[in-house]
Amino acid sequence: MKDSKLIYLVLRIALAGTFIGHGYFAFTQKPSWINYLTTIGFSLEVSLILMKAIGLIDLIVAVLALFKPFRYLFYYALLWTFLTALIRPLSGEHFMEFVERFSNIAVPLALIIMSKKKPQI
Repeated sequence: MKDSKLIYLVLRIALAGTFIGHGYFAFTQKPSWINYLTTIGFSLEVSLILMKAIGLIDLIVAVLALFKPFRYLFYYALLWTFLTALIRPLSGEHFMEFVERFSNIAVPLALIIMSKKKPQI
């Protein structure tokens, strides 16, 4: 396997891992995450419903990243990872919570860059 193909595969696995973890915590309604949605104006009841939906979508993204990747999926992942990292300081957490999650943002960005070359696996 060529280096670029291996890197592309590793990045897809990393993206899937991020979305599996986030999907699990969202779907199981991790209590500390409720604050993120209520911070941007959702009620507690709506937040709990949204977390289930977000969790399901995140798990779908993970499966697609592994088995049926496409460039627009990576754009979605880039936007979503940026927003989920940004919500932390917006909800009162330290700005470094955003910085710490930059690798979550960098993975889909790298996949977007690599998908322009369309490595075949």
